[in-house]
Amino acid sequence: MQTHDAYRRRLLQAMAVLPWWLSQRAAAALVPDAARVIALEWRPAELLLALGVTPLAIADVPNYRRWVVAPALPPSVLDLGLRNEPNMEAMQRLRPSLILLSDGFGPAPDSVAPIAPTMTFRFSRQGDRPLAVARQDITSLAGRLGLPGRAALHFAAIERQLDHTRQRLASLASPLPPVLLFSFIDSRRIMVIGQNSLFQDVLDRVGVVNAWDGDENIWGSATVGLERLGQFRGVRAICFHRGEQDPLAEVAGSTLWRTLPFVRERQLRVMPAVWFFGATIAAMRFSQVLEQAMGPRA
Repeated sequence: MQTHDAYRRRLLQAMAVLPWWLSQRAAAALVPDAARVIALEWRPAELLLALGVTPLAIADVPNYRRWVVAPALPPSVLDLGLRNEPNMEAMQRLRPSLILLSDGFGPAPDSVAPIAPTMTFRFSRQGDRPLAVARQDITSLAGRLGLPGRAALHFAAIERQLDHTRQRLASLASPLPPVLLFSFIDSRRIMVIGQNSLFQDVLDRVGVVNAWDGDENIWGSATVGLERLGQFRGVRAICFHRGEQDPLAEVAGSTLWRTLPFVRERQLRVMPAVWFFGATIAAMRFSQVLEQAMGPRA
């Protein structure tokens, strides 16, 4: 009888903790393995890196290194091919725990859902600015990966950087000139960064005016002919340079370029590339670039 009672007590104890044990197992199963997350667009890749997580693979590694530059991808990150048409077979072989996507660019979630769970992010949402959306996305991704503490640390770093830039710019000669932000697409066309952009949120935070007030798309950019820049006077022009393949060297010798007001007035600053359509790290990098570009010419 005593043996039976002892067995019965152990059984009841086991049954009592069974719901807790099952809930813990279920919770563990819901948290993806952070070492096996892939990103099919560069902004979600940046979100991962902001949390200190190295993606297993991303789409279009070569152009990431050309256009995005930083945060730098570790050598271990695998290439999945084009962002709009990634290699599905390669993804299947990698057996990812989570696939990160950008809404409106790249494959639809349904097309990759059979491979792994998906998480989709948008550059902007109606009523919210891009930087606010980026912070929300960091919070969501950190929650999905079980890393809320890393999100908090990253947000603190953002605030420190933006405060530093604001204070640094406030110490310069006042008033600061408006800025014209652009990058070459080819020798005849440029991409100008406007009011709906992520960079505009940084400009607002640090007290600098954006010179561009023309039309722009939902991502806050506009594609215009080089001659359009001739209308801007009294601005500090910041050209984001993409390295050896950038058309600036070809254009710099042209008559049109030499007659642009900001070129004649020596108000052009050529700066390292920053990804216009990024998230929080892109905002921090732009803040650093802006500090340097708004200071006196070295």
